[in-house]
Amino acid sequence: MAALEPKNTKAQDKTEDETWFVWPMYLYQGLWCLNYILEGVIAFRTHFQAYDSDIILASLPKTGTTWLKSLIFAIVNRKNLSNDLTQYPFHTKNPHELISHLETKVYLKVNEKLPDLSKIPSPRLFATHMPCYSLPDSIKTTKCRIVCVCRNPLDTFVSIWHFFQEFEACKGIKPDMEMMEKYVDKFCSGVSPWGPYENHVLSYWKESKQNPKKVLFLEYEGLKKEPRDHLKRLVEFVGCPFSEEEEKGKVVDEITEVCSFKSLKEMEVNKSGKVIFGFENKALFRKGEVGDWTNYLTPMMAKQFDQMLEKLKTAGFSFEYYQMNSS
Repeated sequence: MAALEPKNTKAQDKTEDETWFVWPMYLYQGLWCLNYILEGVIAFRTHFQAYDSDIILASLPKTGTTWLKSLIFAIVNRKNLSNDLTQYPFHTKNPHELISHLETKVYLKVNEKLPDLSKIPSPRLFATHMPCYSLPDSIKTTKCRIVCVCRNPLDTFVSIWHFFQEFEACKGIKPDMEMMEKYVDKFCSGVSPWGPYENHVLSYWKESKQNPKKVLFLEYEGLKKEPRDHLKRLVEFVGCPFSEEEEKGKVVDEITEVCSFKSLKEMEVNKSGKVIFGFENKALFRKGEVGDWTNYLTPMMAKQFDQMLEKLKTAGFSFEYYQMNSS
């Protein structure tokens, strides 16, 4: 898989440091990183050795990551658990405990001792927020599979906006419309964690077109609208297709239901505790609604996303399941 380099953007032209709420950010090889995860990003790119059997979930934050982690874990492990929903660990473990992010968990704060990932049962399940062009060479050269999920940029921004306000160090911040306008400008300029947004989306979308056996590209809105159809695409791609017996039974519907946003949000394990540094589990489950941005962004704010959407359109990408009107 050839590395896809990011196109020139306003974000790449910046030389000064930026901030995202309380964190400094650094531009590392075309990727905006929060300062506390930069070590993990570099260690992941330097040391991770992919296996042909690996399955890696790629996404920007707040685009369906938690949801898709639960789906991937369920379909890969369903036969080991005899399709018995009572045996699934979702009632005791948050999906982020079941599938770890490589740069923000596995390789974060590694110092001189690297994690031993060789003993993890196959297929190994991992996740990353990094764009396709920033992935380690071993992921690009092996036969490991990548599942990418994207979400329309307006809902993505609104979800990120609310999420970072839940961080412990941000509790004293009182956001207002002026602050929100500032962060809309940052996001649309490409200056946001793991951004620029359009570079991230296009990197995986283009690779999925060129190498569909390597990358499966999904839209959050499609998962919401047609969960059964998308689940079937997912199981085929990762090499765990449903049997005829499973198709005729309730397995597909049961997995769809137990892994739904509504179901996960209501589980006690996701109402308390912390899996992600600085965030309570409940912060991972806000609304999950399509089009929620209309409740927060003014028409002028929404208009700022037009240039980003035009870049996507010019590259040939359009959202199949969600048409946005930002005028």
